[in-house]
Amino acid sequence: MRLNSIDDLPSGLRFVLAVGMFDGVHRGHRRVLEALTRAALARAAQSVVLTFEPHPSAVLRGSSPPLLCDRAEGLARIEGLGVGIVVVQRFDDEFADQSPEVFLERICSGRRLVGLVMTPETAFGRDRSGSLSHIRRLSGPLGFEVIEIEQVATRGAALSSTRLRDLLQRGRLADVARLLGHPYAVVGEVVPGDRRGRSLGYPTANLAFSVPVALPPDGIYAVRASWGGDNALQPSRTADGVASLGVRPTFGGGARVLEVHLFEVDEDLYGERLRVEFVRRLRGEKLFPSAAALVRQMDRDVQRARQVLAGAAT
Repeated sequence: MRLNSIDDLPSGLRFVLAVGMFDGVHRGHRRVLEALTRAALARAAQSVVLTFEPHPSAVLRGSSPPLLCDRAEGLARIEGLGVGIVVVQRFDDEFADQSPEVFLERICSGRRLVGLVMTPETAFGRDRSGSLSHIRRLSGPLGFEVIEIEQVATRGAALSSTRLRDLLQRGRLADVARLLGHPYAVVGEVVPGDRRGRSLGYPTANLAFSVPVALPPDGIYAVRASWGGDNALQPSRTADGVASLGVRPTFGGGARVLEVHLFEVDEDLYGERLRVEFVRRLRGEKLFPSAAALVRQMDRDVQRARQVLAGAAT
């Protein structure tokens, strides 16, 4: 079940709560969410996740970090872990200005909060004053238990969305996939481009993003694409392809663009929400002396991408 406000939670609900953006739904997030569902089951309660739209940084700082996961996909991943209710709360100045005490009183009004899952890094309420230690002091009078979960650490560093963005920016796709638990992907709307790819024999789908998304370094990538269907994790169409991310220096440069050539697909995809999964970086972006030289390299890129995606790359 999805709700649009904490005030819409059912009256009389007995529940265990976890609060956060859960951007990427990475392995650390999954540890929290799995602890949430276990705690709810043990207490004969409903599991509830509270997340926010837009990202709190967009309200508090004027801009949000590049997101690691499409919102619809992230919510589907949270629900796929067995969470019973997901509240996508509108985050605005009024909500941000609530103290932890006011927030907890509001969410408990007419309901029975029996557990709150937190990590040592979790904090909510005005100026993030609702730290783990502060919430512990409030839990007794309000009658709920704080369930502390240790943050996941790998290779001596804490797993966080910030760390994943840094790894992605450095092009470490394998590390990002390992920490996410699945290959990294972005979702964008297919929009009209300059149609230059079609004239070169490689028609492409150009992607536009409604919010900032985290992207790997510029270059050419072997990718898997999917689109269609009502469930973000169960698309009706899939195709392999090769993607170009960059400013297209051979044609004078310009805005950074992600464009995807799909193998064996020749149809109008304008308006589709295309999910592009980055499998492997094939090379960096290059300036070619002519369009013909670029096409020769594109022929090699497509051949290499097919090998990689077939699992036959050497």
